[in-house]
Amino acid sequence: MSRILTHSTPATPGRRQSAGRKGWGSLPVVPRRVAILIALLAIWQAYVSFSGVNPLIMSSPIEVARALVEGWVGGGIAGSTLTTLKVLFLGMAIGIAVATVLTTLATWSRLGEDVLVLLTSMINPLPAIAILPLAMLWFGLNSTALVFVIANAVTWPIAINVSMGFRTVNPTILAVSRNIGLRGIRIVADVLIPAALPHIVSGLKTAWAYGWRTIIAAELVFGVAGGKGGLGFFINDARYFLRTPEVFAGLVTIMLIGIAFDLIFTLIERRTVVRWGMKAT
Repeated sequence: MSRILTHSTPATPGRRQSAGRKGWGSLPVVPRRVAILIALLAIWQAYVSFSGVNPLIMSSPIEVARALVEGWVGGGIAGSTLTTLKVLFLGMAIGIAVATVLTTLATWSRLGEDVLVLLTSMINPLPAIAILPLAMLWFGLNSTALVFVIANAVTWPIAINVSMGFRTVNPTILAVSRNIGLRGIRIVADVLIPAALPHIVSGLKTAWAYGWRTIIAAELVFGVAGGKGGLGFFINDARYFLRTPEVFAGLVTIMLIGIAFDLIFTLIERRTVVRWGMKAT
């Protein structure tokens, strides 16, 4: 009787979790995700092979991989990627500089704080791509318009995060720094920035994501408008001439670069704010 009761007793959530960890959950993260990726690629290949879908609409993973390799070896994707990254980094550099100036002024004076709060509340909710038509009127169909749009997209996430980091610095640390004679730029560079480092890294990570999405969208619009650009133009050009594998290859490149930069920011976080005990893993 006791054996029957033992076998009929339902497993508790803790037991089910423990059993799960012994199977799929016990594997390392990388093999688990690689297995999921292989399964998705297999489903994709099977759909293209057996569904009879029009190849102008859907390419197989093998065709996409071939187009990806040829694009990088031939320089088509590599050149477009380099163009996109140049514009993105320049726009991010300008955005970081503007955000630094705004948050520093907001730290020093009430007027600067009011200016930052007002500009953030007005411009941050505005989709960055909505600025593009105005940028094209001001600067024409060239990379300057893209840089302007990217700078606008990355300035406000950085400013919001850095401002939040500055405001949450321990008041005791600020009082001690003033007592030892730190003022002006010294208190920002030696106290506020190190103390707000988790917020700064988070702001840069968010700004990178905003900027990356914005530049691809802006380059797609540039391609439709007739201007040459980077990856967005490459994708639009391939779509126009029905080179579907190249369209997918461009999208895969965007995803791979996004993953690479996400890993870089994660590594920076682990080597700085996590290692120094400023943020939990």
